[in-house]
Amino acid sequence: MSTETVTAPPPAGWEEARSRVYAVGLAAALPTVGRALADADGYTLAEPLTTRTDLPAFPTSSVDGWAVRGAGPWDVLGRVLAGHTPAGLTADGTTVEIATGAMVPAGTTAILRIEESARTPDGRVTGTPRPNPEWREPGEEAVAGEELLPAGTPVDPALIGLAASCGHDQLRVRRQPRAALLVFGDELLTAGPPGSGRVRDALGPAVPSWLRRYGCQVRPSDVVGPVADTLPAHVAALRGALAGADLVCTTGGTMHGPVDHLHPALEALGADHVVNTVAVRPGFPMLLARLVDADGRVRFVAGLPGNPQSAIVALVSLVAPLLAGLQGRALPALPQATLAGPVPGRGDYTHLALVRLDRAAGTAHPVRHVGSAMLRGLAGADGFAVIRPGTSGEAGARVPVVPLPLLPGERTW
Repeated sequence: MSTETVTAPPPAGWEEARSRVYAVGLAAALPTVGRALADADGYTLAEPLTTRTDLPAFPTSSVDGWAVRGAGPWDVLGRVLAGHTPAGLTADGTTVEIATGAMVPAGTTAILRIEESARTPDGRVTGTPRPNPEWREPGEEAVAGEELLPAGTPVDPALIGLAASCGHDQLRVRRQPRAALLVFGDELLTAGPPGSGRVRDALGPAVPSWLRRYGCQVRPSDVVGPVADTLPAHVAALRGALAGADLVCTTGGTMHGPVDHLHPALEALGADHVVNTVAVRPGFPMLLARLVDADGRVRFVAGLPGNPQSAIVALVSLVAPLLAGLQGRALPALPQATLAGPVPGRGDYTHLALVRLDRAAGTAHPVRHVGSAMLRGLAGADGFAVIRPGTSGEAGARVPVVPLPLLPGERTW
């Protein structure tokens, strides 16, 4: 009788893991919903943004002045204000006063700026119009039906304004992911200072805010814990959270120690691993698992390490690309920055090193207090410099940077 030793698969490379979880998220992209413009900030376009009319929809004066026909001096026939449809100019030597943004009357041959005009004693207008037209032509910005932004574009205030100018009252967007958080660990305190062998839970209050910055909906009731360090408690907590969430994040329990029950709990629920450990430091181990219901509904569990900075590394490495896929967004390209100081490598592992960014100079400055259990460095950082396996980050080297998430609608770099 022979025995067989089962060895765990090697950890996935960081870039490979990032691409893999994005792909499974995109394959499970969330359904589309209609949202009024005022309520669409932070969502993602589910279909291209097109304009319903030419932009502008009609010839529009770009200055305050006189819409004139033919040569001057011109007899004044009236005034045109924004929001009105004017009568046409039918005879040479005539003009109407026109306001910025007003519709240009048919028959207009030029617009004379008000500050460059004069009046004759009998009330006629004189002056020399500039050679270039002083109005905006229909379709100058866009023609009716033109695609302005593709599906997958995050909705921000600028996009909302553009959509309104195109004549839209609402947008078709991806439903926002619903997320929950389970905090594992009997050693955790939820109030007061740490002591007597117990530490304060830093992730329960923080992770929901990170998730919201990635576009998730997280209610206070979706944050549960500490969950008792038993397998039945873990299974029950996961089952309850998955009932209403597209994504459940857990903190702690990703190892295989005596009180680490996440792996057996996922097995009991019939989950399959998309990624089971990633070759990245800090952040090892982390995982992403997928569950598929009989009706085809797909949900995910992201196992974040218990050490706080490692948990955030897992968040930017696995959760961020997954959520980009679920929302139908492109996998964000990583910006580049020049290291202002050296960053050590981590051998065969990718090193995600906390940095503070000087966006004007395009430089990344390594910060202090960056241990796996520390949050001080994270609080003063803008993102993580990516030091690839087998390399070290020399001062002056150009490296990719994983930015920390901003509020919905904010732009980075």
